Amino acid sequence: MLRTPQPTEATPHRWPVPHRPRPGATMDLVLDAADRHLLTPYVYPAGWGEAEPCRQLLSLFVITNLGALVLYLLFGTLSYYFIFDHELKKHPQFLENQVRREIAYALRSLPWISVPTVALFFAEVRGYSKLYDNIEDSPYGWLGVFLSMLSFLFFTDMGIYWIHRALHHKLLYKRFHKPHHLWKIATPFASHAFHPVDGFMQSLPYHIYPFLFPLHKVTYLGLYIFVNVWTISIHDGDYRVPRLLRHVINGSAHHTDHHLYFDYNYGQYFTLWDKIGGSYKSPTAFEGRGPHDYLRKLREKGLGVPNGPPAAKTE
Repeated sequence: MLRTPQPTEATPHRWPVPHRPRPGATMDLVLDAADRHLLTPYVYPAGWGEAEPCRQLLSLFVITNLGALVLYLLFGTLSYYFIFDHELKKHPQFLENQVRREIAYALRSLPWISVPTVALFFAEVRGYSKLYDNIEDSPYGWLGVFLSMLSFLFFTDMGIYWIHRALHHKLLYKRFHKPHHLWKIATPFASHAFHPVDGFMQSLPYHIYPFLFPLHKVTYLGLYIFVNVWTISIHDGDYRVPRLLRHVINGSAHHTDHHLYFDYNYGQYFTLWDKIGGSYKSPTAFEGRGPHDYLRKLREKGLGVPNGPPAAKTE
């Protein structure tokens, strides 16, 4: 049970404890709130100060794992029940007990992924990043914040493209990236089902960016949540993209073909680097040859696939 703080003569400083804001970092927003409302008054010993490195590392490890679980299970579940087309589970390449296996693999991997991630968050909390608190600190005010969001997306898209492509090299693929390609017809729960090395390496550009470029800390927190939701969305089998953006946005249709054909569509948000790197493939779902179309053809041939929607919506 959580203990209620009881200030006494022996521990006059136990409650309340003066709040000590940390230098610019994103995780300090979460860590400060946790310290103020829970960890300092209820959990940690009175003598273990908020600025103690070991305490910060322990707190960050717990917060990072809880945050990852909430993002993965909450948005993965919402996507699975309200967006993912369950007809895809009838596809011959959908594995037995696949959803359970995806979740189990992700839950085993996330704590290990968090270990190096916490080290980078710790460096942020200790003030080594270029994150800032106030809009006034932006070189160009609100315009600078907006430009930094675009810069973040393009920088991380480029970084993930090359890291992802490297993970398909024969020296790395079997050991680190092949487990994620076990899911040929993925569900939203496959989004975080990576080998820990694979998962951390593909997240590395997100963590490197604020050490290289100025970024508003709340903006960074929002972007970090966004990229987790985006990762879920490109595994949800919903191929709808505005027609004009079909060959610009790297959506679920593109990533589905990556799982099926391996050597194409490595990008995260955009198709730019796939086109530069010669790895772009127009999604088969946009050409009437996607997984839903395959199921439809099996039904037409009377091969035992139950009736369902004729094809996925693509716009």
